[in-house]
This record gives sequence, C-alpha cells and structure tokens, in this order.
Amino acid sequence: MNKNIGAWLFMLFTVLAAAAIPGLEAAGLSPDEILARIDQNHFYQSAYTESRMEITIGSRKVTKAMRGWNEGREKSFVEFTDKRDQSRILKLKDDLWIFSPTAESEVKLSGDMLRQGMAGSDFSYQDALEAQHLRDLYRAKLIGEATIGDRPCFLLDLIARDNVEVSYYQRKIWVDKERFIELKEEMYAPSGKLLKVSSIEKVEQFENRYYPTVVVMADKLRKNSSTRFVIEKIQFNVPIPAGTFTRQHLTGR
Repeated sequence: MNKNIGAWLFMLFTVLAAAAIPGLEAAGLSPDEILARIDQNHFYQSAYTESRMEITIGSRKVTKAMRGWNEGREKSFVEFTDKRDQSRILKLKDDLWIFSPTAESEVKLSGDMLRQGMAGSDFSYQDALEAQHLRDLYRAKLIGEATIGDRPCFLLDLIARDNVEVSYYQRKIWVDKERFIELKEEMYAPSGKLLKVSSIEKVEQFENRYYPTVVVMADKLRKNSSTRFVIEKIQFNVPIPAGTFTRQHLTGR
C-alpha cells in the first residue's frame, strides 16, 4: 500500500475535510496519522502463524493449510502442510522464491509471475511481497465516513506516489475509527478498473494490538472467485529458529 503524504497537503485537507464532513474535526486526525495507526497495528518484530486458505472458484472449494514465520517486514517463510501440497515460499526483502518438493524445483518469482494467485488463491504473490508502510507508498485523502457492520469508519482514498512500485495504483480503505484496522478495501488499476475487494470478518485483540484473523479476498478479474484466509493461531515477538529464512531451508538441501 502507498502511504506517504506531504505535511502541507495533510494540513490543508484536514481543514477542508473538517469543515465539510461532520465528526472529522472532533476526531482530530489527519490522513497520515490514520495510516500511521494502521501501520502500528501491523508492525511486529516477529510472528509465528498457523492458518488456512479456503479457496472458492464457482462450485469448487479447496482448503490449504500452512504455517508461517515472519521477522519484521522483510523476511518470511511459509510452508503448506497438506499432503497434496507441501510447497514452501521464502521472502527476503524484495525477492521471492517458491520450492515444490514434488518437482524438486526452486523458482525465483518475478514480473507477471508475481501477479499470479498464491497457491491458486485470490491473494497474489505480489500481495505477499508488499511490506512498506502505507505512508511511504501512497498519498492519502480523507473523503468521508461510513459504517461497516456496526463499526464507524474513516473512508480514505489512496493514490500511488510518483516513482514508487506498488501492486495497486489506487486503494479505497474503510478504517475502523477505534481499532484502526482496514475493515474493507477496494483496489483499482490506473484506468479506474476495480481489481480486488477485501473484507475483514474477524478482528482479535492481542495485548495492545488489534489484528485481523479472518480476511476474505475477491479477485474481480476471476469469475465467481474468493479466498477466505483464517488465522487459527498467531504468536507475536517469538524467537525464530536460526536458518529459517535461508534458501537451504527452502529446499531442504
């Protein structure tokens, strides 16, 4: 996500928005400050997760279980734990590798390959790669308020900053005013074409942080397709075994 906006623009927009939209003045938050609160929720030193993806395409449904280890925003290792799919994925900064034990092959993903659905899901490999703070990637405007379920939200419009690589040129996000979680997001191409829609079904509190544990992604370029991502277990700031984020661990060689 693209997350930065100039201080002058923040000040100007905050004044105009507060005058035009009831409630925003009382909130006292600029678009940049809202993005900062979102980033704060998503930042952690390390994490271990056990999760599953429920992939639905038409009448066909596939469930894939996985385990994941993350260190900051630049290192992650995922292994699928199903008998039919035991692929492993390694991310180091901007590089992404995938290893298939059945084919005994290691592939570095780049270009169009990054836009493919991860393990056939509606989440792309490029979605997994994006690790920068929203403020660093996008210029933000606060364009209104809305309600998702029973949760009051800020509605933000994000446009990609110049000379910054992003997965999506434009995003609209509905941000929970209390928990600063993106309850809904729409992702657009530069042409304005809607590419994907994500929504959060469940948010849990872990000490002083709120974190989404059930997310649904729908790729609007695929017919009757959606993926429900469910985190069954998550531990923050845990020790990660040495050698986890290596290509030797990826291939098991």
